[in-house]
Amino acid sequence: MPSIYDAIKSDHDEHRSLLEKISETEGDSTARRDAWKTFYYEVKSHAAAEEETFYSKLISKTWGQDAARHSVHEHQQLDDLMEELNEADMASPGWLQKFKTLRHEYEHHMDEEEDEVFTRAQEVIAAEEIDGFGKRFLDRKAEERKLADEKVEDSLED
Repeated sequence: MPSIYDAIKSDHDEHRSLLEKISETEGDSTARRDAWKTFYYEVKSHAAAEEETFYSKLISKTWGQDAARHSVHEHQQLDDLMEELNEADMASPGWLQKFKTLRHEYEHHMDEEEDEVFTRAQEVIAAEEIDGFGKRFLDRKAEERKLADEKVEDSLED
């Protein structure tokens, strides 16, 4: 089982790859739609699982409260951008401009987590707990993804 840090970093690597893939697409193409859909649901489930497992643990320390609040706030801002992109016309120049903003902000967020938050989190999450938190994160992420898939399926039936 991967550690919490390895699990989150692995997701980040996948997200970076998807961001690159999306940026290489053009217009309202199947390639852009498919890559965006994968990115959208992957990031949504990742963020929810991260908040409920990783950040909930960091809140137990004073400095962790600030780090967790900051990251959760960034999650909300990124989520708002993703929702705007989800509703916008992928063929428009505005979509690409907003996507570039999202990419820049999300890459900053991932780098900050990996470079600063992980280092400080090691003061809170004991070495013997790291793998357990990795499993909890992955389990929660799978559950969040399932919930998202069910929500999409329900809306298609309406």
